[in-house]
Amino acid sequence: MVKLSHLTKRRLQSFRNSRRGWWSLILFSTLFLLSTGAEFIANDTPLLVRYQNTYYTPIFMDYPETTFGGDFDAPADYRDPYIADKINENGWMIWPIIRFADQTIDYDLPVPAPAPPSLDHPLGTDDQGRDLVARLLYGFRISVCFGMLLTFISTIAGVAAGAVQGYYGGRIDMFSQRFMEVWSGLPVLYLLIILSDMFKPGFWWLLGIMLLFSWMALVNVVRAEFLRGRNLDYVRAAQAMGVRDRNIMFRHILPNAMVAALTFLPFVLNGAITTLTSLDFLGFGMPPGSPSLGELLAQGKSNLHAPWIGLSAFAMLSITLTVLVFIGEAARDALDPNRNVL
Repeated sequence: MVKLSHLTKRRLQSFRNSRRGWWSLILFSTLFLLSTGAEFIANDTPLLVRYQNTYYTPIFMDYPETTFGGDFDAPADYRDPYIADKINENGWMIWPIIRFADQTIDYDLPVPAPAPPSLDHPLGTDDQGRDLVARLLYGFRISVCFGMLLTFISTIAGVAAGAVQGYYGGRIDMFSQRFMEVWSGLPVLYLLIILSDMFKPGFWWLLGIMLLFSWMALVNVVRAEFLRGRNLDYVRAAQAMGVRDRNIMFRHILPNAMVAALTFLPFVLNGAITTLTSLDFLGFGMPPGSPSLGELLAQGKSNLHAPWIGLSAFAMLSITLTVLVFIGEAARDALDPNRNVL
């Protein structure tokens, strides 16, 4: 069992005392957990099938039609009335709450797509007849996973760069700062659009492109902490004793520097989600057809007669960005040394 220090307990209690940040964390965690299991909430295949006293799990494995008395060896379409009748005559099916996946087109809509909210589609459909709840659920997962991965990798790169600049200083710091001034002055969004247009867009390709610029978010914060920390007495004592620079940097100075860096992580995640949404809105993000909040916003702009599309995407994006800001503010206050004086 991990034993927390008194200071860590005070910080956690301070974070929890911030009701806005604490409930925002609960809400965000709930949404993320729900999106992680999106296949069990919104899917066009049953969770469990019982046919002739045998159980099947179509959500994990594809079964041919012939398994359920069909005529073809192709994967079974459980929404096909013929296959559904065959199964119901000899067993039963347990469906997810939403019987549509992110790519499932409902060909039985009573009105032309986009269809308004109904019992089958609580938030309506998009202009291709796909369920909005499923699209939002899968799109939220992609956006958050993309943002978290980008934040994690860019944090490692930014902390390493800031640590080297701040600890060694001199020419290394001077040339690095001049490079960052030039690099940060580039029009990032335009470059992302140009590069995305030159190459086939994809999750990993977009991640690599955005990493070229997102790593600078934490450099100055970590650099400042290392510039201050390298002149402290215990650091000078360690240097006089012959301790390696690597050990001094990552075992003695870095823990103190990370306190300041951690407060910026929710805001870095916020920026990553916003940038991906912007690229998807402009058509330079994820491949066409991928569930995306930006793509839904673009559909809402193109289908003003169907306000449920734009409002649903706007509400999901607004809630996500707002709770992340509240979490970041609560973390900043909890890690503020002036609020946690022993």
